[in-house]
Amino acid sequence: MAFSSRRDFIRQTVLATVAGSSASAWLPARAEPRKNEPVILGHNGFRYRVVPGWGVLDAGKNPVNDCHEMVQDAKGRIILLTNETKNNVLMYDKSGKLLGTWGHDYPGGHGLTIGGEGNEQYLIICDTDRHQVIKTDLNGRELMKIDYPRETGTYAYPTQFKPTESAINPANGDIYVVDGYGLNYVTQYDSSGKLIRQFGGGGQGDANFDCCHGIVVDRRQATPTLIITDRRRNALKRFTLDGKYLSTIALPGSFICRPVIHGDHLYGAVYRSTSEQYAESGYVQILDKNDKVVSTPGGSEPVYQAGKLMEQRKELAGSPFLHPHDVLVDEDENLYVAQWSSKKTYPVKLERVG
Repeated sequence: MAFSSRRDFIRQTVLATVAGSSASAWLPARAEPRKNEPVILGHNGFRYRVVPGWGVLDAGKNPVNDCHEMVQDAKGRIILLTNETKNNVLMYDKSGKLLGTWGHDYPGGHGLTIGGEGNEQYLIICDTDRHQVIKTDLNGRELMKIDYPRETGTYAYPTQFKPTESAINPANGDIYVVDGYGLNYVTQYDSSGKLIRQFGGGGQGDANFDCCHGIVVDRRQATPTLIITDRRRNALKRFTLDGKYLSTIALPGSFICRPVIHGDHLYGAVYRSTSEQYAESGYVQILDKNDKVVSTPGGSEPVYQAGKLMEQRKELAGSPFLHPHDVLVDEDENLYVAQWSSKKTYPVKLERVG
């Protein structure tokens, strides 16, 4: 049998393994998997096998605290940001082998975005404790710092600025910063860090936010837009690149962290579900290019009634997730999930099998 990609080979191998085991390998949503059976999560052609022990390191040498976000560079290396200052950045290969570490100066390391191409790639780190946005090279050398946007007049003092995430417009290098733990503004800068505009802010209007935790430039359509998290309202909101509100994507039950675009789909880590007080209730959510949820690995199957998504929740059986905070999708469409406040655990890898 010929395989068109490594992902197809993995998918066929895992499916053959499952088919050759007892029928209970494909269990009802709330049944507990038997020992040594693969844990399969997801729905509607987006199904994944949990990879046991991926990326687990010696916590005495390479500890993590909150594993906030992950990106992949042009060499295929997976870069993890944690707020553990013994090694803020861990670099893995796809097998989970540690390639290197750096960083001791990011106690609030929270947002991680990669920009540029090839040897010119760089990182944007949002630090909620330093109240800064920092541009570095891939080895950790600081190239630029953006302090609180004093010139806007919306901040009385620096510590009101607690940036959680950034997005980069590949067309011109503009940087968008969301202040999800601060005053909920979105601030746009050019590639040199010069202020362009600010929009959003806390409030009840369509163009306002209650925890604008994450942001991405969506280039799936002819006209690029911004997709911004409104986490406490269980929604994503779409804006033009110059900050005009367009629409809301309702995600009932899902406290989503940041949107990630890969191919035609949007992926998001949901750190809690149904209620912000429901601890350890997270999952991953996958939306198609029409903003419809097609799969919820670790959560309930997405159901629409009269065009509206019904409230989703965590499915307890077999889920490895506590508080997912970010999703990375590699070229084989495997997922890597970093988690916040999850007993200092390392990321979870899900291999796509269908």
